[in-house]
Amino acid sequence: MLYLSFFISVTLFLYSLYVFRSERKEVLKRRLSSFVGKKEEMENQDETSKPLKKRLLSPLWKDFRKGYRNKMRGEKQAKLELKLLQAGNPFGMTPLEYRLIQIGLIMITPILVGGWGVMMEFEIGGILSSAIIALLIALVLPPYYVSSKIKARSKRALRELPDILDLLTVSLEAGLGFDGALSKVVSKKEGVLSSEFHRCLEEIRLGKTRREALRGVRDRLVVDEINIVISSILQAEKLGMGMVNVLRVQSEEVRDQRKQRAEQEAMKAPVKMLFPLVLFIFPSLFIVLLGPVVIEFIASFNK
Repeated sequence: MLYLSFFISVTLFLYSLYVFRSERKEVLKRRLSSFVGKKEEMENQDETSKPLKKRLLSPLWKDFRKGYRNKMRGEKQAKLELKLLQAGNPFGMTPLEYRLIQIGLIMITPILVGGWGVMMEFEIGGILSSAIIALLIALVLPPYYVSSKIKARSKRALRELPDILDLLTVSLEAGLGFDGALSKVVSKKEGVLSSEFHRCLEEIRLGKTRREALRGVRDRLVVDEINIVISSILQAEKLGMGMVNVLRVQSEEVRDQRKQRAEQEAMKAPVKMLFPLVLFIFPSLFIVLLGPVVIEFIASFNK
């Protein structure tokens, strides 16, 4: 009887363990199924709540983008991506979106201008000439916009360079490492250079070497002075030179170059002022000063 009771108790204990594990699995399955079911239901509700146009056009648009992305060559895409990065990635455009916008402008602009010419009842020659001009503008406008953004961004970076170098030099003299000094500069300053150095630090944290990250900054900023500074930093790191002395020398050179550029602009100012003086200011002065004399001279001759 004792053995039977012991056998029954052990059997019941093992059966309880089995039931407990099976019930636990069932609870987990129910929770997962309810979560997945809710997620699928929410996705279905999101899909059904969208307008009919979006549900019809979004798959076509995705397929078109995918096909056009496959047709783009890797080298051209890399060059275009570098240009957009140099321009500061305006509107968050990718190379594919930039190409699609360019193609859309080339296709739509001549049609719109031609339709406007038809509505204004222009002749065929006028309609064709206006459509050709619109086509040329559509061809030139996106590259011109990107190049203008690159120039403006480069000017801002060049204006910020001396202050960035001074802060970097002071941080290094205070005992920070180069990466720590860069992070301190990024936290204290805002602008083009600080954003580029922030990206450089993020790339270093993601596994790139410091040399590769700084070369990326040099590629994204089309400024000779910044290229020289980064090349000097890379050379000093390679040769084991003191980074503080290198940055101090570069800061002095950059400030001297900025002073020289200011002097050049000041020398150009009289030449630039000559055209508005001759075209607008001198004629008005002549009219005010010589106008009464001319009127009296003509009146005396008429008498």
